[in-house]
Amino acid sequence: MRRTKILVVDDEHLIRWSLEQNLKKQGYEVVTAGNGEDALRIVREDQPDLILLDIQLPGMSGLEVLEKVKEFDEDIVVIMVTAHGGLETAVNAMRLGAYDYLNKPFNLDEMAIVIKKALETSDLRREVASLRVEHKKVGLPNIVGRGRHMSTILDMMDKIARSEAATVLVQGESGTGKELVAKWIHYKSNRAEKPFIAINCAAVPATLLESELFGHEKGAFTDAKNTKKGLFELADGGTVFLDEIGDMEMGMQAKLLRFLEDRTFRRIGGSKVIPVDVRIISATNKDLLKAIEAKEFRNDLYYRLQVIPVYLPPLRERRDDIPVLAQHFIDTYNREFGKSVKGLSPAAEKLLVDYPWPGNIRELKNVLERAIILGNEETLSVDHLPLEVTARSAVSMSSVPMATFRLPPEGVDIEEVEKELIRQALENNDWNQSKAAKKLNLGVDAFRYRMKKFGFLK
Repeated sequence: MRRTKILVVDDEHLIRWSLEQNLKKQGYEVVTAGNGEDALRIVREDQPDLILLDIQLPGMSGLEVLEKVKEFDEDIVVIMVTAHGGLETAVNAMRLGAYDYLNKPFNLDEMAIVIKKALETSDLRREVASLRVEHKKVGLPNIVGRGRHMSTILDMMDKIARSEAATVLVQGESGTGKELVAKWIHYKSNRAEKPFIAINCAAVPATLLESELFGHEKGAFTDAKNTKKGLFELADGGTVFLDEIGDMEMGMQAKLLRFLEDRTFRRIGGSKVIPVDVRIISATNKDLLKAIEAKEFRNDLYYRLQVIPVYLPPLRERRDDIPVLAQHFIDTYNREFGKSVKGLSPAAEKLLVDYPWPGNIRELKNVLERAIILGNEETLSVDHLPLEVTARSAVSMSSVPMATFRLPPEGVDIEEVEKELIRQALENNDWNQSKAAKKLNLGVDAFRYRMKKFGFLK
């Protein structure tokens, strides 16, 4: 286990030596510096957890050193010490970010207590920061499904969670729940108390992605006014989720590959090699093998990422799960919006099961959120579902010329259009309801509902 590192900065050799011996006896790792310049060099190279900093130093003052330390890394705890103390100096030090202030000569037992409290406060701040990174965490994410597909996937995920470091590649269409799977694996593993950090590789410009992942040193480029830790460093001990990995540009792929080989990196503009312990879970909706053939994705990176592959089927391939997913979302939005909807009518449920869901679970979730918000009845009926679900093929753009369905400038009455489509379907199929329903890609119950609605069925 890594020992806490303390930097002692004092221009008096005897004081440095005395503090070093005392702190080492308490189990700390100790480094020392006699002036501000040496102290800042050690801060950059060794990144101590806490600094005991004398105010009166040759050259650069202790307050100046404090200010530069906080510019470099605001998480480093600094305790000021001086023989020339005063209230004004203490206030200035606290304003600049010092944790506390001790006067020389100080009692070593008192110093030990202050250091212990300072480090406990620092640990608490890091814990809060980790919670903010994953602010939506409410325990183990709920993955809903009862069908054969999800049963197999859940069994696999449970095994993956127990393999602490294995790299995982989650593949599936947009909206299938790839990030939810990544979170489930993280929170089911021994890494659950450490950060889960997600980044969408397609949403971050290639020029910024390297800085986001690896961090940068102050002055590494024009806008690098302060040192910044990257996501790999911030997630140390936890998990980084690289969403839309298939959109990462080739140069960045090479840098990611180097990182995956030994889990070490250098910040942009830095020379220090930084080791981290992070699990990488990546996801894509692209066919990476085709991307490899097209020279758009590295073959060696692909095999590094997919040590354990997970495929999430689209919702249309797991229709058995649609009723239970729908009820899950109904219950969720009942709680969120203070509603008391009990469930779906049989006709509405059949429509949901029959619909192809091009947007997958995300689309189903949005449809039910809208229905819960707008509905006031105990049961969601066909009337609560949007037109694209209830009559998605009534006007098929793929089989009929586009001009047929141009919206006139004055608009149309959608109810009249739907009524006319029902009438034509019936007439063209000798009023056979089953055949007419198929022509509009509707279930018989949904079709009969519309017949009754428009007066074709008494």
